[in-house]
Amino acid sequence: MQKLKVNDEVIVLTGKNKDRKGKVLSINDKKKTVLVEGINLVKKAMKPSQENPNGGFADIERPIHISNIAVVSPKTGGATRVRIETKDGKKVRVATKCGSELA
Repeated sequence: MQKLKVNDEVIVLTGKNKDRKGKVLSINDKKKTVLVEGINLVKKAMKPSQENPNGGFADIERPIHISNIAVVSPKTGGATRVRIETKDGKKVRVATKCGSELA
């Protein structure tokens, strides 16, 4: 069972986007990177196309390393680590700070 899943609410711990929150869009296990909604935006030059006849610049999200984010605790709203516990024969993710289950 993974400690981080898609659609988890996460907070950025370091870098230019420090203390900003977002939702996980995708996880790359091989490169240990995560794509977070609205975090690590960069400008990309776009060539003119049929959809965008003028071209121009677009803001796109780039991946951030998994070590630079943490799951947001449901009760406290701050960063927390995740542990995996067995309840009723099923593995569940639990926030270590507040002890509440993560969806």
